[in-house]
Amino acid sequence: MPAKAPLSARTLGLSALGGTLEYYDFIVYVFFAKVIGALFFPEHMSGWLREVQTLGIFAAGYLARPIGGIVFGHFADKLGRKRMFTLTVLLMALPTLLIACLPTYASAGMAAPLLLLCMRVLQGLAVGGELTGAWVFVAEHVPDRRYGLGLGILTAGINGGIVLGSLVAGWIHVHYSAAEIQDYAWRLPFALGGLFGVVSVYLRRYLEETPVFKALQAQARTAREMPLRTVLQEHRPTLAFVAAQTWVLSAAVGVVLLLAPTYLQALYDVSMAQALHVNALATLVAALGCVVVGWASDRVGPSAMMVVGWGGLMVSGYWLLGTHAPAGDMTLRYLVAGFFAGSLALVPIACVRAFPPPIRATGMSFGYNVAYALFGGLTPLLVSLLLHIDARAPAHYLAAACAVGVALAFASRSRYVRASGDLPSPVPAQRSA
Repeated sequence: MPAKAPLSARTLGLSALGGTLEYYDFIVYVFFAKVIGALFFPEHMSGWLREVQTLGIFAAGYLARPIGGIVFGHFADKLGRKRMFTLTVLLMALPTLLIACLPTYASAGMAAPLLLLCMRVLQGLAVGGELTGAWVFVAEHVPDRRYGLGLGILTAGINGGIVLGSLVAGWIHVHYSAAEIQDYAWRLPFALGGLFGVVSVYLRRYLEETPVFKALQAQARTAREMPLRTVLQEHRPTLAFVAAQTWVLSAAVGVVLLLAPTYLQALYDVSMAQALHVNALATLVAALGCVVVGWASDRVGPSAMMVVGWGGLMVSGYWLLGTHAPAGDMTLRYLVAGFFAGSLALVPIACVRAFPPPIRATGMSFGYNVAYALFGGLTPLLVSLLLHIDARAPAHYLAAACAVGVALAFASRSRYVRASGDLPSPVPAQRSA
C-alpha cells in the first residue's frame, strides 16, 4: 500500500469542528436537566424522583448508541467512512431542532416526556456512529509518526462541544431569569444546536475518503460478510480491552466534565452560573490536555501516558471532589483535574488500530458504544444514588475507573496500543494492528 499523505489541516479541522457541533447537540441536555425535569414531569412528583427520571432519559440516549454504532459501523466498512461520517450529523440536527419545539407536560401530559425520550434516542443513534467514525476517519488519514497527535487534536475538537454547551448554558443562566428560562429560554440552546448541525452537514461535503478504505476497495478487501459476526467471533479479547478503556473515558467525561458543576455548588458554595463558568474553562483545558497527551504518546508511548494521565486524574479528582473547600480554591482545582481529564484521548489512540481495517469501523463502534451505553448512561444515575450514602461518591467512582486505566497500561492486551501501519504490501492474510 502506498504511504499515506500528510494529514490535511482541512481534513483534521473539519472533522474536529463537525464533532464539536454534534457533541454540543448531544450534551447540552445535561446542563438543563433540572429545568427539563420540572417541565416534562408532573409537579406533584418528588424532586429526587424527577431528577432520576430526567437523567434516565439522558441515559436512554446512551443506550441507543450501540444500535447506531452497529448500523453506521457496518456501512462504513462496506460503503466507506465518509458517507456515514456525514449522515450522522444530519440525524443529530433534526431531533435537536425538534426538542426546541416540544410541548411540555402542562400542555401535552405524558406525551411530552415520551416525545423527549424519542428525540434522545435518535440523538443517541447519531452519536453512536459519530465519535468512533471520526476516530477511524482521522486515524486512517494521519501518518504513523503523528498518529497520537492527530487523534488528540480530533478528541480535543469533540471535547469542544462540551465547552460550547457549557458556555451557552452559562450565558443563558446569566442573561435570563429563572422564570424566563423555565418559560422559553431553555429552548434556545437546542434551536442553536440544530443550526450547528446544518453547518456540519455542509462542511463535511469537503472531506475525502480515507486512503486506507480506498486501498481496501482497490484490493477488493472491503467487508463482504457481516462485519459484526467477524468481530464477535475473532476479536472478543479486543472488545474486552476497548470496553475497559471506555469505562475510564466515561468516568472522566461524566464526573469531571458533565456532572461536576452540580457537585461543585455544594462543595464550594457557589451558584450554578459560577460552576458552569469554571466548567467551561476546565473543559477547555481538557481539550488542551488531549493535544498534549496525544503529542506525548507519539514520543513516550501510550502505555506510559496511561500511567501519568489516569494516575494524575485520580489524585486531582480527589483534590477537586473529595473535600469541602473555600470557593476561591475551586478554579485551580478544577483546571488541574480538567487537564488530566484530557487523558481521554488515550482511548482512541490505544483502541482504533486494535482492529484490522476491513472490520475496524464495526469493531470500534460496537465495542465502544456498547460499553458507553452501560457505563456512560448509568454513571449519572449511579453516582446520584451513591451521593445519598457518601458525599465523596463522585471522587471514589472516578478513582476506581482511573485505577483500571493505570492497570490497562500493564495488561496483556497492551500490544494493541502500538501504532503500526494499517495495510502492509504485498497483501497478506488479515491480522490485528
